[in-house]
Amino acid sequence: MAEETENDNNLVPANDRIIPINIEDQMKSAYIDYSMSVIVSRALPDARDGMKPVHRRVLYGMLDLGVTSGKPYKKSARIVGDVLGKYHPHGDYSVYYTMVRMAQDWSLRYPLVDGQGNYGSIDGDPPAAMRYTEARLKKIAEEMLSDINKDTVDFQNNFDDSLQEPTVLPTRIPNLLVNGASGIAVGMATNMAPHNLSEVIDGTVAFIDNRDIEVSELMQYIKGPDFPTGALIYGYAGVQDAFNTGRGRIVMRAKAEIETSSSGKEQIIVTEIPYQVNKANMIERTAELVNEKKLEGISAIRDESDRSGMRIVYDIKRDANANVVLNNLFKYTALQTSFSVNNIALVKGRPQLLNLKDMIHEFVEHRHDVIIRRTRYELAEAEKRAHILEGYLIALDHLDEVIRLIRNSETPEDARVGLMDKFGLSDLQARAILDMTLRRLTGLERDKIKEEYAELMKTIDYLKSVLEDESLRMKIIKDELIEIKERYGDERRSQIVHSAEDMRMEDFIDDEEIVITISHNSYVKRTPLSEYKRQGRGGRGSIGTNTREEDFTEHIITASAHNYMLLFTEAGRCFWLRAFEIPEGSRTSRGRALQNIINVPKEEKIKAYILVKNLKDQEYLENNFIIMCTKKGTIKKTSLEAYSRPRANGINAININEGDQLIEACLTTGSSEIVMALRSGRAIRFNESTVRPMGRTATGVRGITLASETDEVIGMISVNDSETTVLVVSEKGYGKRTDIEDYRVTNRGGKGVKTINVTEKTGELVAIKGVTDAEDLMIINKSGIVIRIAVEELRVMGRATQGVRLINLKDNDEIASITKVDREEESDEEIGNPETTEGFASEETTDSNEE
Repeated sequence: MAEETENDNNLVPANDRIIPINIEDQMKSAYIDYSMSVIVSRALPDARDGMKPVHRRVLYGMLDLGVTSGKPYKKSARIVGDVLGKYHPHGDYSVYYTMVRMAQDWSLRYPLVDGQGNYGSIDGDPPAAMRYTEARLKKIAEEMLSDINKDTVDFQNNFDDSLQEPTVLPTRIPNLLVNGASGIAVGMATNMAPHNLSEVIDGTVAFIDNRDIEVSELMQYIKGPDFPTGALIYGYAGVQDAFNTGRGRIVMRAKAEIETSSSGKEQIIVTEIPYQVNKANMIERTAELVNEKKLEGISAIRDESDRSGMRIVYDIKRDANANVVLNNLFKYTALQTSFSVNNIALVKGRPQLLNLKDMIHEFVEHRHDVIIRRTRYELAEAEKRAHILEGYLIALDHLDEVIRLIRNSETPEDARVGLMDKFGLSDLQARAILDMTLRRLTGLERDKIKEEYAELMKTIDYLKSVLEDESLRMKIIKDELIEIKERYGDERRSQIVHSAEDMRMEDFIDDEEIVITISHNSYVKRTPLSEYKRQGRGGRGSIGTNTREEDFTEHIITASAHNYMLLFTEAGRCFWLRAFEIPEGSRTSRGRALQNIINVPKEEKIKAYILVKNLKDQEYLENNFIIMCTKKGTIKKTSLEAYSRPRANGINAININEGDQLIEACLTTGSSEIVMALRSGRAIRFNESTVRPMGRTATGVRGITLASETDEVIGMISVNDSETTVLVVSEKGYGKRTDIEDYRVTNRGGKGVKTINVTEKTGELVAIKGVTDAEDLMIINKSGIVIRIAVEELRVMGRATQGVRLINLKDNDEIASITKVDREEESDEEIGNPETTEGFASEETTDSNEE
């Protein structure tokens, strides 16, 4: 047993060879070392030259190999092998694909490698193997390597200490901004957008002229990113965030136009797609969405791209609207995508988040350092050459003695020492004299030496002045940048389009009074209110709209151009629209389909609207309410604040039961009187305080009980003052005004009281409005005729009368819609034009006992 123990002890190493380490500490230390290596030596670009180590090594390796822009192409395998063996001991494909990407004009805004052969495509096709392709440096890449042999940057040992490689390039181009960068490190990532070279240089020059310049001022020169594939930058808020903070989300949209083919069908033509989008994958995914019925209205997709440029064609079905299809393509496919800017780069070896001004500052500081080091190097070289020329001049002044001394010397070393002793020359000067050729002794050559020395002394004085004067160095930086701009600058490719969220369009549009008309088939337009002249009661009216067959104007809305419109569909959804966003049209024009302006489903019709002045005033939002009613008599009250955040696809405003429809919505203060009217001629009045506020998705409560199964609610008004009278209009053109007090206040949910005496002559009730003497009425019938009359012409009468004729209707024509408008203050307005007020109706009233 003792022997076995002794043998076991012999297996254990000596104690001094074991170092006890806590595994947690060891893992922390090892992972930090690894992460720092990835951050500093692999994934993040240097803020000075915008390069990661692998990019820098490829460019320097190509320069070292001599494959510059003026030399013949060399095989990519040769270049990759050279870079791999000298500077970058990693996978050959990591080096090759780095070089390939620097040659792709859809990957880099300004490619740095001139590739020959198959270097892949925007469809995601891989490049040919490196044994087939060839490459050389582009001229612009040489500007990044310019002066690298003049001690302008620090060098370090390569991986095996056999060679030296640069730690940074002495670039003349602000490459970090111009070509951008992307990379995923450990615990952080970078994603920097490319920009236009001309704009960046203009901004850099402005920064040099004024170091205290603000980012907003720099943005006057650098408008935004400029992507290699062009396309549109949609919205400016993300660009501002990226420039101000270093982080921002930039929305990119394809450049698309709607054209009509020779066969008369509409087509969407895409000529530019967003940056980093794979064209083939995008088309394939779009086709899948069409097959899955998630995208409708597209009959065919074709890629007609060729050498002359990109062209993707979407054929639109005849019954579809191209604008709607395009909006859906932007929504569901990569035709619209975003670029998340995250400007993290290495500053003095540390990762740092940089805004626009920071990036320009780092480049200018680096360039300033390069100019100083280059000037010092050139000064040292000039002084060295001047020193030799001074020796030449001394020798030429004592030529005979120099020749005699050299001839009488036994060895070159004796001659060198003799020259140094006799003429006070340095070792360098003595050796240069001994190396002189006999032709330098001719008179012409002697004059050249003197001229060279004189020029050299001027150069030395200039170089010294550069080192002493910072403003002169900054002028050199500016001049070199302007030279770069003249050589390589080009026009912007990515057009910046302001989205609706960015622009305050109301600042550019007069806040005039307008009339908005919405037809039964959802065509909409806006017209200045001044186009409609007031007429006498009973007039024939004037033509309001040229509509298609079976279409007629359903809503006439008077508004201010700056108002918000909340549009409610029969299915209970709410959409937002600024009044000035509605296309302007003449009084007789048809207008534009509402689906082309907002994303209203085709099967839903607009049934109600509310005009709101402001959606930003919190106090206003919290103290106002929206009351909605349905055809079956349901009523619902919700705070306006619930509808203050516009969404492109609308929101649910009220839950609608099967077989019911939303028909009206009113803006109230919380203490209004509500009057609801039925088609059968009955109405109910109650205080809105009896209806408690509910959430957006609630169904509501009973507002009025229908007289029969075929009866339905035709409208609702809210009354806030005693001056307002109730106006009701029947389908045959009869109408009347009644005091609100004639309707007694009851509990909601009752059957109501008679509001008009419905007869075969009057027809059933079609509208109810709250009006005052200071307003006008606009009435439109289903054939498109509009009449405008003053409310004050209508006398107030009892509830149970049939009223007076408001408009003469031909044949089987009926009232389609009425609305009230504010009185214009024009003194020369036409009150009764004989040409347009034919057939005045006599006032007819038929009194009957009230219930």
